Amino acid sequence: MFDTALTLADLGFLAKGALMTLAVTAVSVLAGTVLGIIFGVVRNQAGPYWAMPLTFLLDIFRSVPLLIQLVLGNALQSILKLGWAPFTTSCVVLSLYTAAYCTEIVRGGISSVPATTRRAARSLGMTWWQDMRYIVAPLATRVSLPAWIGLTLGVMKDSALVLWLGLIELLRASQILVTRLQEPLFILLICGAIYFLISFPIARFGGYLEKRWSND
Repeated sequence: MFDTALTLADLGFLAKGALMTLAVTAVSVLAGTVLGIIFGVVRNQAGPYWAMPLTFLLDIFRSVPLLIQLVLGNALQSILKLGWAPFTTSCVVLSLYTAAYCTEIVRGGISSVPATTRRAARSLGMTWWQDMRYIVAPLATRVSLPAWIGLTLGVMKDSALVLWLGLIELLRASQILVTRLQEPLFILLICGAIYFLISFPIARFGGYLEKRWSND
């Protein structure tokens, strides 16, 4: 007969870790998406003198492993005496990491809009802003959404690395329970189930939007 020392208090501890994971993910994805949209438009519209330095900077965040970025970001804020809490440092680093990938998603979405469509919009008297808002944004969003959903789910799983900064998110909470209770398989199974319950609605919602738009 199966027996476990896991209590309701331990499940509550895991739930708090899951909420921390959600908080870090939500802040990072929101900030990273806003920055990614701005940087993506700049990369698509600006000349090489603006685009090349930005591209080089974003390539750094895409090339260097996230764990190294977190450690260096935490060390830098300590050197500069910013006094950031681990949560703030984690969100800043993850936001820049997310922005680096989101920039390419946005740039690719904008580039997918046919040039003839954009020229037709401008010939009708639309301004650049109206062209971007009413023509480019809707079409680019349809193309970019699947990649953005994948990025969001990836950031949520990568957020487990913030445990190195001392945050007790879902994975760290499960490690603490494994050390105390010595039931690794059962606890990690619960941890994996929680990750699935968080990820599945996001993936299904993205699939729903993609299917709905494809039928329009």
